[in-house]
Amino acid sequence: MIAHDYINVGLFTEVATIPGRNVTRSLSLSVCIAASFSASREPRASFCEGPELPLSPSRDLYCIELVRAVGVRSGSGRVELGRAPGPFTVDVSPDGHLRYTPAVTLSGLPRPASLGRYAAFVAWVASPTMDVIQRLGAVDNGRNVLPAISLDKFIVLVTAEESARATDMRGRLLLRGMSPSTRLQPPDFMQFLIGATREDSAHHEHHEHDGMDSLGWSMVPMPAGISMLPAEMTLRPNAAPYLPRPANPDSLPLARPRTLVRLTSGDTLRLTAGIVRRPFKGQTLTMFAFNGQYPGPLLQVAQGAQITVELTNALDQPTTVHWHGVRLDNANDGVPDMTQRAVAPGERFTYHLRFPDAGIYWYHPHVREDVQQDLGLYGNIMVRSPRADYFSPADREEVLMLDDLLLGEDGMVPFGASTTTHALMGRFGNVMLVNGEPRYALSVDRGEVVRFFFTNVSNTRAFNLSFPGARMKVVAGDVGNYEREQWVESVVIGPAERYVVHVRFDRPGDIALVNRVRGLDHLYGRFFSEEDTLGVVHVSASAGRSNSSASFETLRADTAARASVARYRGYFSRPADKALVLTMETQGLPFFTRQIMQLDSIFFTPVEWSGTMPGMNWAATGDQVRWILRDPATGKENMDIDWRFRRGDVVKVRLVNERRSFHGMQHPIHIHGQRFLVLAVNDVPNTNFVWKDTVLLPAGATADILLDLSNPGRWMLHCHIAEHLSAHMMMAFTVQ
Repeated sequence: MIAHDYINVGLFTEVATIPGRNVTRSLSLSVCIAASFSASREPRASFCEGPELPLSPSRDLYCIELVRAVGVRSGSGRVELGRAPGPFTVDVSPDGHLRYTPAVTLSGLPRPASLGRYAAFVAWVASPTMDVIQRLGAVDNGRNVLPAISLDKFIVLVTAEESARATDMRGRLLLRGMSPSTRLQPPDFMQFLIGATREDSAHHEHHEHDGMDSLGWSMVPMPAGISMLPAEMTLRPNAAPYLPRPANPDSLPLARPRTLVRLTSGDTLRLTAGIVRRPFKGQTLTMFAFNGQYPGPLLQVAQGAQITVELTNALDQPTTVHWHGVRLDNANDGVPDMTQRAVAPGERFTYHLRFPDAGIYWYHPHVREDVQQDLGLYGNIMVRSPRADYFSPADREEVLMLDDLLLGEDGMVPFGASTTTHALMGRFGNVMLVNGEPRYALSVDRGEVVRFFFTNVSNTRAFNLSFPGARMKVVAGDVGNYEREQWVESVVIGPAERYVVHVRFDRPGDIALVNRVRGLDHLYGRFFSEEDTLGVVHVSASAGRSNSSASFETLRADTAARASVARYRGYFSRPADKALVLTMETQGLPFFTRQIMQLDSIFFTPVEWSGTMPGMNWAATGDQVRWILRDPATGKENMDIDWRFRRGDVVKVRLVNERRSFHGMQHPIHIHGQRFLVLAVNDVPNTNFVWKDTVLLPAGATADILLDLSNPGRWMLHCHIAEHLSAHMMMAFTVQ
């Protein structure tokens, strides 16, 4: 493999040499700097080659067919848009550009000298307008793995050049191919006219007639720089709106910041799910909270501890508590109609919890998560290892819960009362929160190492987190430590995932915690930058007495984590025992939504980072959208699937995110009560393992996971986008 590092380059001048002219332009790009430009050749077969197999990654999204240039008589090729093995299932630069590691497979190319005064073939990547051209490396017949590409839309070119070290593209063009994203083009005039049609006006007038707008429906907020067509402006959810409306909201208690609750084995925690007031941006919102705290109390227990939790439901609707990621006894898992009855308003329920694994976990409802979790019912659990050296040294710890809220001019945008809204893409918020607050702040001395525990509790949003100007390494994931620590430029964290990251702050001044992604304007087929500052770390000019700064430079291997994985390595290469296909079906969507979504399906970005189709997404309900988990071996779907295993089984499962779905997007798949290893994504083997309970699966992608079925009971498997779960994307399996 090529050894290469990635750096984020700010504004710079790129000189692109095109035969006959030079183009100079100022650009802001994320660029891959390769230690070597020579291509490597690997024996692994590409899913882009040979006959297309079922349950494989999407060729349409991850393969490029290379076409011969005019006058070229022989030669063909394909490009697999692969990924470099890493700690996350999506390879993204700190500024949000997706990074592909291209594998170019060529055949039938003649000797370069037979084409003229040429000595080698060279591959290049260029923007569609050819104002940016970057060398990838020398190639030849066979499989060539090349440095990463991080352009939104691009063309791959193969030329014959006078030297294998050519840095300017001056030779003869042989093969060319365009990335799948280049299919995104603004719709033509006739398709704009579709958006101007008023077929949906009757749908809107019906809502006005039955009084729904007067109850709270108003137009959903628009992201900056995004336009909606006239027909989209008329859409409303086909459901009554819901927000908690107590008789005397001014009498509600104000939500308090969370407190740390240390519990020892045998202790009892009394937990109340209730209604509170929260001030946000000059508005007072009615929201939910555990024990009046937003987020709920941070619970700290020792690994192996057993505690009791007495839940009281003071809400206006039934609820439960799910202890996310904890391998506890099945009866305490908090799944209504499976492990317990939902706790009605005014009732109580007692949970008996045990904590077999060290790590960072969280708790939240499992009734209408799209409403209750978004309104504030969530909290972290810190399970401490008895090992003093469980983590490498850090000077302090920060436990951060990441969330977003969808606020309009009049407060919270309502939820659907009888069914979920935002059923297509999920409910993206427009106000970012860290630990329930819109602005996080921390003060440290220069040189300090901070251990951050990140938990993504948002309904839908995946974050791409970084501290520009500070180095960081990922040390742990959902259910424990990585086999070895790893340097990262940013942290990609999907809903329900957790990551533990060490960050050293060497530079004095303010260092922002930012979320940088690339939004997609579906209507105009363009990518654009989105950046949100979630908080600021104030770094003093004076150096602190850090005990961790020197050890931070070492990427520590965790022998215990390696040993816990080692006994399963014999299962890695065997065929999958089970498979699940992730897809969807719709019924009764408005004409406008159907038409625009069909245009949109020409390309799906691997991750939908933000809500850039707000009106159509908001108006689509769980009565119109059915998200599906399908067992291809039986054809059964969702809760009709009945997988049965025995305790101690080790099962390899292939997850397939179907590209042919009406709207393909990422899914964070969560498995209750067990742990698993992510073996490969898009057939690229993982090289550094951590135990997980949630995996973020990009659109059109596959992931192979290895399930350690050590915990008996009947358990849930579902998408953790709350609106997808509410729109049926769940199944159950039994461990006997």
